Amino acid sequence: MSKTPRRLIVALAQANPVMGDVAGNLALARRIRAEAAKGGADLVMFTELFLTGYPPEDLVTKPALIETCREAVDAFARETADGGPAVLIGLPWREEGKLHNAFAALDGGRIAGIRFKVDLPNYGVFDEKRVFDPGPMPGPLMLRGVRIGLPICEDIWGEEVVECLCETGAEMLLVPNGSPYERDKHDTRLNIAVSRVTEARLPMVYLNQVGGQDELVFDGASFGLNADGSLAFRLPAFCEATAFVALVETPSGWRIEDGEKALIEEGDGADYAACLLGLRDYVEKNRFPGVVLGLSGGIDSALCAAIAADALGPERVHAVMLPYLYTSDESLADAKACAQALGIRYDILPIASAVEGLEASLSPLFAGKPRDITEENIQSRARGTILMSISNKFGPMVVTTGNKSEMSVGYATLYGDMNGGFNPIKDLYKMEVFRLCALRNQWKPAGAKGPEGEVIPANILVKPPSAELRENQKDQDSLPPYEVLDDILECLVEKEMHVADIIARGHAPETVRRIEHLLSIAEYKRRQSAPGVKVTRRNFGRDRRYPITNRFRDRLEAPYQGDSSITPEASKKLSEAYDG
Repeated sequence: MSKTPRRLIVALAQANPVMGDVAGNLALARRIRAEAAKGGADLVMFTELFLTGYPPEDLVTKPALIETCREAVDAFARETADGGPAVLIGLPWREEGKLHNAFAALDGGRIAGIRFKVDLPNYGVFDEKRVFDPGPMPGPLMLRGVRIGLPICEDIWGEEVVECLCETGAEMLLVPNGSPYERDKHDTRLNIAVSRVTEARLPMVYLNQVGGQDELVFDGASFGLNADGSLAFRLPAFCEATAFVALVETPSGWRIEDGEKALIEEGDGADYAACLLGLRDYVEKNRFPGVVLGLSGGIDSALCAAIAADALGPERVHAVMLPYLYTSDESLADAKACAQALGIRYDILPIASAVEGLEASLSPLFAGKPRDITEENIQSRARGTILMSISNKFGPMVVTTGNKSEMSVGYATLYGDMNGGFNPIKDLYKMEVFRLCALRNQWKPAGAKGPEGEVIPANILVKPPSAELRENQKDQDSLPPYEVLDDILECLVEKEMHVADIIARGHAPETVRRIEHLLSIAEYKRRQSAPGVKVTRRNFGRDRRYPITNRFRDRLEAPYQGDSSITPEASKKLSEAYDG
């Protein structure tokens, strides 16, 4: 008589936990488990550190949080005595004086087993070695009659943990993850997973968190691979999903039955979706009623307004035009047209009285001094003060609208256009801003709450960018063309290239040296900037951490002996358009 093949139905919770909301995350887990029970699942699986949210940073050093998580998981474990699905769930766990990134199995009314993360990432946005202790090399965990390997996220990025699980009898790999989005990350994850599957000859279920957490966006896009490396299923990116996955024992081992293979947005579309989700969750999880932003008629604020309308709905977005003497009729018309196309609230608040009042207050000190960048920055700071006042009075969060090109070279005003709570385009260079605007006019992402069609007037995409802080001002009076600037910056920031190698790409030596200098002296501004969505490999803040006080420059002339290639006078001239 032939033996009946074993079968395991796993409900995958690609869900969006809220950082520190243990009670709320437990309630979400309970709802998903109830859904899994109705669907006939044997097991419901959650993501890495689901009970706290990920990454918890130093929050996990609070004993009260660890105790709250233990009480929650004990209560959840008792509920599994009802005969419903077993549970796999992540939480911080203290044992023998050590704090671990743990994954617990709950079944039969008790904690049936627990495994600890071995390989703690400590690069880029990750600093788990700061707060967690590594666990021992793990063996499989027996659950519902199956020996399950439970490598946690980074544990599959090397060979050792999966190799140990293989050698100790694991029949399949279920991998909980908190893997944040960056460009081309899905392909990177898939390639790593294929490598482990090929070595182990075991099927793998890769479950990833979804949602925004401060600057990080988790894109989900969970998937399953069979032992031969073939893709069995893939869940959508940037949205929550509960999926039922069937694993069936065959004569050659366990196999994942084919399921839906969602198409994954890539390139600019994925960046837009990440910015949308990051802004939405920052606003929602921090309980703001909506957002307010300055709508200047320029491309950066137009893209931010579109992202905000898509993220929150037009009714929760308030755009304010803040004109002064140098605001053109063209900008007034473009800002109004953009607001109308998006269906958002639009007000005009002239700033002349505020600017002139501040200048009058300063006149005793400024008497006899020529007008310069100081007066330009007063305009920007008046606008920042007005937007923050609207936020204080009515509650919406101020959206900051500066792009990565500007933040790189300091082309922004502290306490002016840098004011705000969150910046959805902080990690997008200027040319990428243009591309995303053009894309949004042709395509509306899944789940977006804004209108269809052209939402950013065509004129905004073709006119020369300008801060409009003086007569006939254009960005490229002070900056190289953005195609040139962005390439130099990508070489300096993302690739950490030598100045000589950047010049060898065909850029003018004086331009490269100037941009490198401006990048260095603007660090103090970036430290004071609002958080924003990470989309590149090296965003400012979590990835690229440079000292503020720093005289090193990459010069060709001689080994560094002070910055002799740029005198104090030249340095002031280089940076005067960016000062403040």
